[in-house]
Amino acid sequence: MLMDLEAVNHDLGSDTQGLIDWAAGLGKKMICTTNFRPFAAVLLHHCVQVQPDMPIVWMDNGYATPATYRFADELTRLLKLNLMIYHPRRSRAHREAVDGDPPGLGDPRLAEFTREVKLDPFDRALREIKPDIWFTGLRAEDTAERAAMQPVSFNSDGMLKVAPLLHWNSKQMHEYCKRHGLPNNFDYFDPTKLEANRECGLHTTR
Repeated sequence: MLMDLEAVNHDLGSDTQGLIDWAAGLGKKMICTTNFRPFAAVLLHHCVQVQPDMPIVWMDNGYATPATYRFADELTRLLKLNLMIYHPRRSRAHREAVDGDPPGLGDPRLAEFTREVKLDPFDRALREIKPDIWFTGLRAEDTAERAAMQPVSFNSDGMLKVAPLLHWNSKQMHEYCKRHGLPNNFDYFDPTKLEANRECGLHTTR
């Protein structure tokens, strides 16, 4: 896809619905990724308005909290999500029987753990679904790396990456959920990030 991303970001970067409508209007295959973290419902609600059957990709690493699994089920029913779940090739039980508990920060095994439970399942999803456009819930206030990103960009393999909520803050997200009666989940843990302001590699290498 050839396009002037600088112009798109300038004209639509702060217009969430306009940006989603523009991307949908390209007529290309779209996906949206989610991890059912806090405020995940906001992007999912936006996306199903433009394409109710849009593939919603979840890399379920097996380490989500019970509340997150319940939230995922609730939101899937509420929004009638076309949820496509991708697991690591080894189950959590298999992995822990062989390798033990997940590695912590500073552990040299963390990069390989992240590759196994998140990056490889995502790459498998891309190979199977073959999307042209990827909607993601990135927000600038989450990490310094995300604050430097643009709402629309091309990833390393040429897929169009769209972050319609990049410039939203938590107050806006909360108000949107309240206005549309959307549930939320704050009991969330990502073993590949371990800290809220740390990147796991999905958005810095993909």
